[in-house]
Amino acid sequence: MGEITMGVSWIGVIVGAIAAFLAGWLWYSPMLFGKTWADGHGIEMGTAQTMPVAAMVTQLLGLLLLSWFVGVTAVESKLLTFVLAVLAFCVLNTSGSLFAKKPPAVIRIEVGYWIVAAIVMFVAQAIF
Repeated sequence: MGEITMGVSWIGVIVGAIAAFLAGWLWYSPMLFGKTWADGHGIEMGTAQTMPVAAMVTQLLGLLLLSWFVGVTAVESKLLTFVLAVLAFCVLNTSGSLFAKKPPAVIRIEVGYWIVAAIVMFVAQAIF
């Protein structure tokens, strides 16, 4: 287990995950792509009766794990491995979205977010 914990910048991991989460908040807000994304899913923004707490907690956990992966690849000087993993994830996400027959705009928005999140995490590791 030491290979996935030793030398990892935990500050970089936590900052990267939180920053990526906040980037998602902005990305999916009406200021950027939220309306287009919601329309593509048939969702009317601003009509939820409660906060999607389970979805938000799960998202934050997933971002934390991905940011940890960035930290591990940074320690091993294998950040290109992270880039390859993100590209693979984006292609698989696109595949699933195509099977679900999501509109092309929704697919671009979702994949775009993952690329932005990856960049944010990469930068957090570089800084911390």
